[in-house]
Amino acid sequence: MIYSLHGELMGTEPGLAVIECSGVGYACRTTANTLSKIRDKKEVVLYAYLHLTENAADLFGFADKSELSCFKQLISVSGVGPKAALSILSDLTPTELALCIATGDSKTLTRSPGIGPKIAQRIVLELKDKIAKDERFSSADVAGVSKAGSNNISEAMEALAVLGFLPSQINSALMGADPNASVEELIKLALKNLA
Repeated sequence: MIYSLHGELMGTEPGLAVIECSGVGYACRTTANTLSKIRDKKEVVLYAYLHLTENAADLFGFADKSELSCFKQLISVSGVGPKAALSILSDLTPTELALCIATGDSKTLTRSPGIGPKIAQRIVLELKDKIAKDERFSSADVAGVSKAGSNNISEAMEALAVLGFLPSQINSALMGADPNASVEELIKLALKNLA
């Protein structure tokens, strides 16, 4: 399995970056967010996901692990393929996507091309359910971060779990966070600490 690609950026097109590694050029389908981060760089690292189907083998690359994690979560939702996941992640950052899911905001997801209301609602419902059913994400973990009762911290923790972070990582990243901070501020703080 390919974990990441580290090499020279040979070129970009809309939705595509070509990375040369040891003389081989890898075409990675990617998001507008990743392209904006790597466009002016000569040497780049992309975290990779190889998607195999009966008729194709597509390589996807992302500038950071949180975007890769969001991509994997999105394609795990019934009816959401790689193209739809890239569309969403081109319009929303991982933080914004996590906030949409944590707050049940399916309407924002419909702004992405190819994402209708039914798919958007399914994304929110299925990814929220995964968090609720995840035994690793328990009330004890919430208590480890702050005093019980902070809805913002709970929502931020749910959003970070959607991004694929483990409760222990989330606890460390939010340790000492201001419980009165907004959900978005808490997620930004955690992502900065997890980087």
